[in-house]
Amino acid sequence: MNNLLQTKLLPEEKDIRFFEENGYWVSPKIFSDEQLEKIVEHQEKIYRGEFETGREPVCNWLEGVDNPRALRKTDNSHWSDTKLRAVATDSTIGATAAKLMKADVIRLWHDQLLYKPGRGTGKETANVGWHQDYIYWKNCMEPTLITAWVAFTDVDLSNGCMQVVPRSHKWGLVNVNSFFEQNLEKQQAEMVLPENEVFTTVPLVMKAGQVSFHHAITIHGSGANVTELPRRSMAVHLMTGDTRYQFDPKGQHFNARILNGNEGDLYEGDSWPVLYPYRQHD
Repeated sequence: MNNLLQTKLLPEEKDIRFFEENGYWVSPKIFSDEQLEKIVEHQEKIYRGEFETGREPVCNWLEGVDNPRALRKTDNSHWSDTKLRAVATDSTIGATAAKLMKADVIRLWHDQLLYKPGRGTGKETANVGWHQDYIYWKNCMEPTLITAWVAFTDVDLSNGCMQVVPRSHKWGLVNVNSFFEQNLEKQQAEMVLPENEVFTTVPLVMKAGQVSFHHAITIHGSGANVTELPRRSMAVHLMTGDTRYQFDPKGQHFNARILNGNEGDLYEGDSWPVLYPYRQHD
């Protein structure tokens, strides 16, 4: 897969200001339809347990084993497949994250391959509850992280596109955070917001191949896919080069276990590939 830096697609100053104010931004189309066709083929291989590199992901939904109507979430698919690794380490995604975060270095934190099934029997929802990514990444000293969400298929409200809460990246961590919660209305009702702030959602309607970016503190979630076709995507979680380890008494993220470091150690090395600065390889 072509991983050349596409400079014409990078955010301009007005886009960077929009991200700073709202906590999210949506790119132009980065991946072509031809690339996406191959990507989806390799996504299906992962679900069949066909790991090109011979290395399994951190966790994976498997065909014939897990609930076919549930949300499929595979952590670190880039370990297992070179086509998916090319998505997770795409140079244009890395350069965009660097501009939005005003960072000199961007590394891969981890990826999540996602599949939200269609309505099937009509009983399943596969919602993603309102959450802030950093709540799961407290093994990082600061929220110096950003997520690039790559749409493999067209997404809108009908198939459960991501929805974000503008400005919520300025609120700090809120009291209600759960990726797996299905009752989004209940979550919203129980959430305590900063004074004079309002919980307003924006659906990120995107064409296949576009990429949305949101800050690690930005509240986001998604509703049901009521169409007949699956919603496919990858969340590419990224960190700036100054992201450091801290102990989290609530548990160790798998990245922290890989690092096996001391308080204040940088997350660096081959386990966290560099996306930016871009280096063209022979």
